Amino acid sequence: MKVRVHVQRRPGIADPEGSTTAQALRSLGFDGVQEVLIGRAIDVEVATDDAGSALDQVEAMCKQLLTNPVLEDFDLEVLA
Repeated sequence: MKVRVHVQRRPGIADPEGSTTAQALRSLGFDGVQEVLIGRAIDVEVATDDAGSALDQVEAMCKQLLTNPVLEDFDLEVLA
């Protein structure tokens, strides 16, 4: 089963890449851009057919390695 992890910065944590991208977009004429937040997606395939088990396993992976709990939040999505 494949699970997608959506990772984003926690509210209040600086996002320098997002700020730089927002500034670049405004300089290209996209004046309405107020904020850009950069995140990432991680796809993990686990050997199970049970969605609950897959989510539990990937959540444990996120807490131990895939995300930084001080700086980031994550959401999980079962893909298949």
